[in-house]
Amino acid sequence: MSISVSARDGATISRLAPVKINLALHVTGQRANGYHELEMIVAFGDFGDHISVTPALHDDFTVSGYYAPFIPLNNDNLVLKARDLLRAQNPSRCLPVHIHLEKKLPIAAGIGGGSTDAAAALTALNELWQLNLPYETLLELGLQLGADVPMCLHSQQNGAPLLVRGIGEDLSPLVEFPALHILLINDGTALATPTIFKALHKRDNPSLIAPDAFQSIDEVCAYLHKTRNDLFKPAETLAPQLQSHLHELTASGADFVQMSGSGATCFAIFSTRENMLQAKQQIRQAHPDWFVVTTQTYGSH
Repeated sequence: MSISVSARDGATISRLAPVKINLALHVTGQRANGYHELEMIVAFGDFGDHISVTPALHDDFTVSGYYAPFIPLNNDNLVLKARDLLRAQNPSRCLPVHIHLEKKLPIAAGIGGGSTDAAAALTALNELWQLNLPYETLLELGLQLGADVPMCLHSQQNGAPLLVRGIGEDLSPLVEFPALHILLINDGTALATPTIFKALHKRDNPSLIAPDAFQSIDEVCAYLHKTRNDLFKPAETLAPQLQSHLHELTASGADFVQMSGSGATCFAIFSTRENMLQAKQQIRQAHPDWFVVTTQTYGSH
């Protein structure tokens, strides 16, 4: 999942911050503190942002990539919050660092952009500063940054698909789950997750059917057709075009389509890579200004 080199002699450590795709998202309740109880099937792809960390004379944070202009460079950024949270564990060892973010994922898009960046920063800095904090400690720190960060930290370990429960802290890797060919599209609409949850009218929806062992993409899609994304309807009230995006993906030959997370990114699963690439070309020609990318998710093996 990650590409890294030794931190000695001022070397750079780089990590992929993989796209997070909510294949299913059921809202099953709400806690007294306002957090929602969720049940989700989550997969991670081989496309995403990149984080690199290098020892420096003073702290620095730079951003490149198509979506760089939309990234805050102050402490509102989850990457810098991750740096400061980790530094608080052992200030004497956490020397100044230059962090660079190559931003390829759109923001407020339901595919984990800020959370996956924070998770990659935590693991890269843990290595650079040679803190040797165990995975369990990083999970605890990650949850302080956001409910999606623990699952993104899992993606830094092995990337296997997950059954996620609670507010995002209860992670169960799926033991039999194939890699998937997925096309992602986003027309540039940004939907803030708190706004979508505020627009959610029903919070005690039915639970997921427990996922079985899946041997093929067809079996995964048959299961996903029995699931939901309970955030789709509130997202659609703010972005009515989402339904037409799903129809367009279906018409392109997809085996399953859905919105990821709180939107507005929609995704399609294809039985073959060739079908996925053909659909990508078709949709990109029709919408040259959209975010249109393909990814292969990591399977359970």
